[in-house]
Amino acid sequence: MSQSLAALAAALPLASGWSIHTLWMRRRIEAGRRDPLTGLWTRDAFEERAVRLLARHSHVAVLLVDLDGFKAVNDTYGHAAGDAAIRATGASLDDALTGHRRAVAGRLGGDEFAVAVALPDPIALPWLLRGLHDEITAPFRHAGRDLTVGASIGAALSSDIPGGTGQELSALLRLADEAMYTAKRSGGGWLYPGAMAPVAGTTAGRRTGRPGTHTTQRREAA
Repeated sequence: MSQSLAALAAALPLASGWSIHTLWMRRRIEAGRRDPLTGLWTRDAFEERAVRLLARHSHVAVLLVDLDGFKAVNDTYGHAAGDAAIRATGASLDDALTGHRRAVAGRLGGDEFAVAVALPDPIALPWLLRGLHDEITAPFRHAGRDLTVGASIGAALSSDIPGGTGQELSALLRLADEAMYTAKRSGGGWLYPGAMAPVAGTTAGRRTGRPGTHTTQRREAA
């Protein structure tokens, strides 16, 4: 009995050490899946979580956000101001999604962001888009100045797509991408075109011709 207790006592520090190491490794892995500037999920981590939302919920809105005027801020006030704009956008996404438990946001790269959120009713989508646009375009403080960027936001809703393709994240991203660029060409704001098929060709899952190559109409001016 005493030998068993001694063996157990000797094993406890080892087990504790492995537990701490495992926890440390998990945190390192998760940190590696977070964008270091905003704390949002990276592209791969966002897509994994968005796919799970699509599999579990009937009405999932997929949004693409592209900043307007970001280059001007970066060129005029420097890269630190550009970084501040990216951080402020990440914080705005967090704020706008507060209260939406079934939501995920990610930074896809540069000044482009994505959101997937399960909605109890599709009628809530325009209010979500309006609130998100207002959050992102609000002034942010940098080096004693109030700076602003605009935003173009495109949205697609999984339940709008017939034939089960609403479960396909790539299809929804293409639709959101096209809506976002339509909004951008109109001066910014947000656009949810409703049920429709992608109208542009795609290359590698994105809209053909896009730099880097993805109706009740409502749009709020930037």
